[in-house]
Amino acid sequence: MPPSDLSPSEEYKQRQQAREQKVAHFEKLHRRFGNLRLLVVIATLIACWFSLHNTAFSPWWLLTGPVVFLAIAFLHAKILRQRTCAERAVDFYRKGIARIEDRWNLSSQIGTGHTGERIDTHASLYATDLDLFGPGSLFELLSLARTRMGEDTLATWLLAPAPVAGLKQRHAAVSELRTCLNLREDVAVLGEDLKVGIHAEALTRWAEAPNQLKHQALRWLSLLISFASIASVIFWAQRGEKTPFFLILILASIITASLRMQTAEVLQSTEHALKDLQLLSSLLARLEREQFESPRLQTLKKQLSSHHLAGSQAIARLRTIVEYINALENPILRALNVPLVYGVQAAYAAEAWRSAHGTAVRSWLATIGEAEALLSLSAYTFEHPADPFPEFVEGAPCFNAEQLGHPLIPAAKCVRNNVSICGEIRVLLISGSNMSGKSTLMRAVGINTVLAMAGAPVRAARLQLTPLQIGASILINDSLQEGSSRFYAEITRLRQICDLAEKNPPVLFLLDELLQGTNSKDRLIGAEGVVRALLDSGAIGLISTHDLALTNIGEQRDPRLHNVHLQDEIEDGKMKFDFKLQEGVVTKSNGIELMRLIGLKV
Repeated sequence: MPPSDLSPSEEYKQRQQAREQKVAHFEKLHRRFGNLRLLVVIATLIACWFSLHNTAFSPWWLLTGPVVFLAIAFLHAKILRQRTCAERAVDFYRKGIARIEDRWNLSSQIGTGHTGERIDTHASLYATDLDLFGPGSLFELLSLARTRMGEDTLATWLLAPAPVAGLKQRHAAVSELRTCLNLREDVAVLGEDLKVGIHAEALTRWAEAPNQLKHQALRWLSLLISFASIASVIFWAQRGEKTPFFLILILASIITASLRMQTAEVLQSTEHALKDLQLLSSLLARLEREQFESPRLQTLKKQLSSHHLAGSQAIARLRTIVEYINALENPILRALNVPLVYGVQAAYAAEAWRSAHGTAVRSWLATIGEAEALLSLSAYTFEHPADPFPEFVEGAPCFNAEQLGHPLIPAAKCVRNNVSICGEIRVLLISGSNMSGKSTLMRAVGINTVLAMAGAPVRAARLQLTPLQIGASILINDSLQEGSSRFYAEITRLRQICDLAEKNPPVLFLLDELLQGTNSKDRLIGAEGVVRALLDSGAIGLISTHDLALTNIGEQRDPRLHNVHLQDEIEDGKMKFDFKLQEGVVTKSNGIELMRLIGLKV
């Protein structure tokens, strides 16, 4: 799609209106064809009545009605499919507009339907803390995936930082796909529910399993027997000699019986696999038609082929084989199954396809997954044109953001801040009163780092950073099932973050209300020890607290820690927050005022 002067919202609205007009057009055709089918039925009944009372009326004319009815039904079904695609396109753009206008999350009851709650995040040190998955999450904002492979790939990108070289390839691919609205729409309206229909693990197991029919000589012998059977029948008809036919029939019966179990298993598993592959084929065919320029997209397109044959064409060949298999349902062909060794030959053909293309199935699935993840990021890039790609720098660990915001907060409510952890400053120690936005600021730093390390644009005017791994202790809860308190859960997480910093540097740590589950003395001693261990491992990060005693470890004891704060004001008995990051330690608290504002007598 060439560049457009329209804004993303205007482009989506224009396309949504055009698709709504298509829906209305197909709805009219649907009603007309429904009426036409009824008229054909009535006309056919009248013709039947007329033929009973007029012997001159040829009964062959009665066949016209059913033929016309079937032709109309075929066209009617096509119109219904086109209407369904148009309705899906309307829904696709409706959700896109909702994302642009910040109406996509749970409260608006629009959503995208892709919350990623099934993704296993148990081992992640930041997924829950940063709202990566679940209703109203980053995953829901980003994901347009139609398949589980696409969802899994995008989730992996959010959970596992990629090397800079790979990220630059993603940037180029996403930039190229940014304006490919037709491609994203076509993928969105394809077929049925691909998540339910494509069983990637089972399909891969089938494709890569050892052959059931191992002796290729029997394949050619079966083919020879089928020709010999036909020749013996001709010989019997011409010469009256039936012995050759029955000798060949005995040999055919022996081969068919000896391979009966293997043949049945191959035929059944192939039919089942084709159902998944046909759904996959629609995605393959659409991507095969696209012309790409970026190196990564060109590589992905090459991975869609097998033995110089396009993946969709390879699947079409398997479809032909399965049609031959299904022909065994015909009573006549079933009777000829043994003399022609038909089932065995069909099974060998299916096995030959699997030998030739089975190893490509895993590659097809992975390629579709990566393509869908890139399409998701490209849609996010298109819908947020002001968000730039991050700039990766070399040297000591660094995070330097100008006008940093949180992508899950509506633009009208989002307060942006400059956040710099570079040079001598290795830790920002954020003090502030309750509800002042400390946790939100930390989450903004974390979630933008996730976006950066996944290959997506970031919510900032500019972001420079080194490659970073994230360790967060923001949303820590106790566990009745595991019998652990909140404090124990927190120190366990801190141990994991310290281990990560030692084994896989550099790390960006985000510690909210550090060690708040213990007394002030132990908290101060523990906080100093944890921070020192992290800094000695080369980590950088943010620590928030409303305990002003912790701010003393900054600057006075260690110049690598820099104090900043978030302030609040009370005006006309109401508490107001500007959520702007300021230098130094906060000068007041608001706990007593908050308790009084909600009616507690303190």
